[in-house]
Amino acid sequence: MLQHISRAFNGTFLRNAANNCTALLMVFVLLLISSCAVNPVTGKKELMFMSEEQEIAIGKQNDPSIVAMYGLYENERLQKFINEKGQQMAKISHRPNLPFEFKILDSPVVNAFALPGGYVYFTRGILAHFNNEAEFAGVLGHEIGHVTARHGASQQSKATVAQILFIGGLVASPVFREFAQEGQQAMQLLFLKYGRDDESQSDELGVEYSTAIGYDSRHMANFFKLLDQMRKDAGGEALPTFLSTHPDPYNRYQTVNALSDKAQANIDKSTLKTGRTSYLQMLDGLIYGNDPRQGYVDNSMFYHPELKFQFPIPADWQTINTPSQVQMAPKDGNALMLLTLAQAETLEAASAAVLENYKLTLVEKKSLTLNGMKAMAMVADQVNEQTQEKIRVLTYLISYNGLIYNFFGVAKFEAFDNMIPYFNKTMRNFKQLTDQAKINKKPERISIKSAPRTTSLESLLKRDRMPEDRLKELALINGFSLDQQLTRGDLYKIIVTR
Repeated sequence: MLQHISRAFNGTFLRNAANNCTALLMVFVLLLISSCAVNPVTGKKELMFMSEEQEIAIGKQNDPSIVAMYGLYENERLQKFINEKGQQMAKISHRPNLPFEFKILDSPVVNAFALPGGYVYFTRGILAHFNNEAEFAGVLGHEIGHVTARHGASQQSKATVAQILFIGGLVASPVFREFAQEGQQAMQLLFLKYGRDDESQSDELGVEYSTAIGYDSRHMANFFKLLDQMRKDAGGEALPTFLSTHPDPYNRYQTVNALSDKAQANIDKSTLKTGRTSYLQMLDGLIYGNDPRQGYVDNSMFYHPELKFQFPIPADWQTINTPSQVQMAPKDGNALMLLTLAQAETLEAASAAVLENYKLTLVEKKSLTLNGMKAMAMVADQVNEQTQEKIRVLTYLISYNGLIYNFFGVAKFEAFDNMIPYFNKTMRNFKQLTDQAKINKKPERISIKSAPRTTSLESLLKRDRMPEDRLKELALINGFSLDQQLTRGDLYKIIVTR
């Protein structure tokens, strides 16, 4: 009897699984049929679940949060240059109809990126590392290429299909269910490959677009050589190429040089622009590194000159500071402290918003005076609905100079008591900043100098009294080796405080 029931059950299960798989396959086929679009760059059909209108909407929706997170770097000359070159390149791209926007973010990180729909961002950090207009134009073309080739939209479409197939495998195949984790890892490797393919295609478009507006794209290759040197100077081992979302920088240097040779085969190379002098002149006065006006760390103390507050940071904790928040964490990642501004007018309203927004269960709460400021302290818990893991959060809400600051200390429930001394030392020592030396701290800036005679870069830097321990860094941002010979009148960068 049990054997017959087992057979009947197995037969029913298999029929249901087959029916489910068939239904899923039909839905998948319909999606494929209805969701093919012609890629504007390749001219080939590809799977695409996102319309151009949706791409533009995504860019427009996410742009304000990116600007809020990093802030815009106010430099009229550089912004005008980037916008002019960007719009010039957009017009000759594969999607000239898109409403492209080009912005400089106030971040020292060396980065450039783009959102679907035509939003392109360069940090002041990457601008400091370019040494001519041609390098910039190549990277600009690369980022525009991500937009014109619809890489963001394509990635989302591929992820949707992979998720459908993955769920389908779980429904239809008991064997697949046993290896679900391995299946997910395989999907991740697949999308790493997609990412590398997208980067390589954008490199090709960077060469094509920058050449089309008259720049020598071989300088784009030189920038990848600089990135390769930055990676080596960081001291860490690079990921193998096949496990990186970006191709190896030195490989890109070689590839872009080859692409440039091909793009320039029928062009008089003497007509292609480099624009070293004009670009470096625009960089004069550019803030380099962290801007102390946005807050800075000195001897384990965080200072904010504009908002005039200070607080200590635990020794050996890492700090990430952006215009919207300050994050602090130990190297083992077992805890997190976060400082943000509350969007509330009273401490009571701010405390209610914290509990509601983060779905916290209040354990205790009390009002207090902290270094002459009205404050409120709370302990609350949050439980992960899926894993049932509990975390505990210490929150200090501090009213200071017409603003309310949210200080969070977060740790796993079982580790919370050990982290309390760190949280309390930082939060309870939030104080008014009155030290004028800390308030008036000046940022470092790029200064452009002219070589008075033919000599090495190292000799020029020492003549300008650059610190010995920063010569290698200065050589890097100049795109030269220290023994590079500069002739009389050649421009180069130094770093000054002003």
